[in-house]
Amino acid sequence: MNLVWKLLRQHISIPQFVGFFFANLVGVVIILLGVQFYQDYKALDNEDSFMKADYLIVNKKIGALAGLTGAQNTFSTDDIDELKAEPFVEHIGAFTPSSYNVRAKFNVEGFVSFSTEMFFESVPDDFVDVESDAWNYKEGSSDIPIILPKNYLDLYNFGYAQGKGLPKLSEGILGAMKLQIQIDGNGQHGDFDGRIVGFSSRLNTILVPEQFMRWANQQYASGNAAKEPTRLIVEVSNPTDDRITSFLQDHDYETDEDKLDASKTTFILRVIVSIVMVVGVVISILSFYILMLSVFLLVQKNSTKLENLLLIGYSPAKVSFPYQALTVGLNVLVLILAVVIMLMVRGVYLEMFENFFPDLEVPGIGQALLVGVMLLVIVSIFNIIAVRNKVMSIWKRKE
Repeated sequence: MNLVWKLLRQHISIPQFVGFFFANLVGVVIILLGVQFYQDYKALDNEDSFMKADYLIVNKKIGALAGLTGAQNTFSTDDIDELKAEPFVEHIGAFTPSSYNVRAKFNVEGFVSFSTEMFFESVPDDFVDVESDAWNYKEGSSDIPIILPKNYLDLYNFGYAQGKGLPKLSEGILGAMKLQIQIDGNGQHGDFDGRIVGFSSRLNTILVPEQFMRWANQQYASGNAAKEPTRLIVEVSNPTDDRITSFLQDHDYETDEDKLDASKTTFILRVIVSIVMVVGVVISILSFYILMLSVFLLVQKNSTKLENLLLIGYSPAKVSFPYQALTVGLNVLVLILAVVIMLMVRGVYLEMFENFFPDLEVPGIGQALLVGVMLLVIVSIFNIIAVRNKVMSIWKRKE
């Protein structure tokens, strides 16, 4: 084996391997930073991680005389079909409101309890990205999963609790507690336990599973309950599409501009990150080509001597190993340095994030590491196979 290493050292082109090393390092750093930055950015809005990113809440505008004229602001089947036919619409669902009375009681240990009138709404489960076990209701169960608006918690902490001398509650503490839910309607009464599974800053409603809403409306709603929805949830393919705004204006529909802007920002960020990662992949592929070219030239320069080694009894595996070890070692070193650089750059932008979001809970780097290891394994396998095939061609020529 020492003979092979000596042959290897004789014809190594340092500039070629340095060029591969830095080109591959740049490519891997770009890829890892793209993955990690997007994960960290999503953490800024992690209270809505259970909702699809590119969705809009659409309702009809309510005119000043709507209450006097009795005009309806519901969506008919024709309205929904027309919206569904638009090319920018991927999926559409309706908000189903509760047609019964709901009262919630909340006990804070060591302090007085309080209760309030409230309401429920549901959307199709396709729009809610929560584990099925957490967002599930079985008929007859007293346990109801609930998603609350984040501004409700802010109102409690900075309004009600401060004025009443009650303790302030974090999302984690409130999520571990249960609400006592009382439902009345259609001459019936029911007691339930509300289990909070998430908070949303984009939805100003109290969400429950659609399965529970269907059952509860059948059980507690009166016969004259409204049948047509007043709000729609629409998943769009591209929030930046100008046709969305034009359609809403032409039909006197409205949506929250902040939510539309947030969807646009998220969509544009995904596109930018994708482009940056593609650039990183291209650079990595080019650097991989440089490495393979360098190794092939190195093997070619030593082909006569390698052939002699094969003739005196060295196996192709032993002859290939030093070249394979060189390429795999370079790939491992590239990954290690890429992770170090990624962590350094991440520390800089996380410091800026934390200045604006003091309570930001940043995710780990597991996903970026997984991508890096997958790249290392894939590239190393290709390197090993390519070197092996090159040496085997010399072996066959010997025969």
